[in-house]
Order: sequence, then structure tokens, then C-alpha cells
Amino acid sequence: MEKGKYIPKPIDLSDVSLPDGISDLTELIARNVHDVWAQSRLAEGWVYGKQIDNVLKTHPSLVPYDELPESEKDYDRNTSLNTLKLIVKMGYIIGK
Repeated sequence: MEKGKYIPKPIDLSDVSLPDGISDLTELIARNVHDVWAQSRLAEGWVYGKQIDNVLKTHPSLVPYDELPESEKDYDRNTSLNTLKLIVKMGYIIGK
């Protein structure tokens, strides 16, 4: 593949409906996604900083999930929601 020619092709999830009451699970997964990301960054030597700096390894999102701005939480929520939809699309059943 030629550099700069990558075209993402996510699976179409527009036809997937999730069960009622899935928002609690979505939020739990979003929180965990953030914690997994943060744990990985911290293990690589990153620390909290007011701006992203790849040389100093600082990142403003290295805070607890509850302290993230809503825009960052929405990013994690979107990841979790699309993961749940993909699970359903692949024929798995989400239940409790």
C-alpha cells in the first residue's frame, strides 16, 4: 500500500440495534477503554501535561475518566458503542 493512500473501511453498523438499557454497559466499557489506554501510556513513561508533547511524553487526557472533558468521553463512548454493535453484527447476543 502506498503511504498516505490508506482508506479506512469499517464494517457498516447502521442496521444494528442494541438492546434497551445498554447505556450503562456502554459507559462502563468507555471508562475501561480510557483506563486501558492510560495504563499503557503511563507504562511507556507518559505523564499528565496541559498539551500533547510527543518528545516530553505529556498528554492532557492522563486523568481519571470522570475528569475528562465530555468530548473525550464521547470518543471513548463511541468506541464502546461501535464495539458492542460489531459484536451484535457478528451474531453474538448481549445479555445479562
